[in-house]
Amino acid sequence: MGATAFQSERSAIPLIDVDADDAVRAFHLLGGRKVINQTVRNSLDAHDVIVKGISSKALLHLVDTVSVLSSGDALNKAIGMSLRTLQRKKADKGKDRLSPEQSSRAWRFAELLAQATDVLGDQDAAEAWMLAPAIGLDNRRPIDLLSSAAGAEAVENALTRMEYGVYA
Repeated sequence: MGATAFQSERSAIPLIDVDADDAVRAFHLLGGRKVINQTVRNSLDAHDVIVKGISSKALLHLVDTVSVLSSGDALNKAIGMSLRTLQRKKADKGKDRLSPEQSSRAWRFAELLAQATDVLGDQDAAEAWMLAPAIGLDNRRPIDLLSSAAGAEAVENALTRMEYGVYA
């Protein structure tokens, strides 16, 4: 995904960042400015937050608002973290930061959940879809594919096909 900005004729200030919606929705799923302590307006801002490492508090917020992450090994597949590690972070009250890899995976999961919510109509339907075998993914569960960048891209592509009415 490349950031594309459109400019007005009167100035060189970008009016619309095409990637902003995904980045901003992920930002809100992770707790927004109240939890992340930085504003995210576009993909470049998201990159800066991810490289610095999102706070454990943001991950805890995501887990609290997304029930699918509490079931089975979904957290490990989506974020690369065990439930036991999450419990330790909760005991520390979310004071430390995730690694850039875990931050990236958490952010990517939030973006994909936001996209699935748009396509399927609400977050409950999106979470259910993440746990069910999907025809467009060779009957694999989307959550199972999130452990690799290629798998996450396959999930994103499947959602895009669904959005446009192409399921195979």
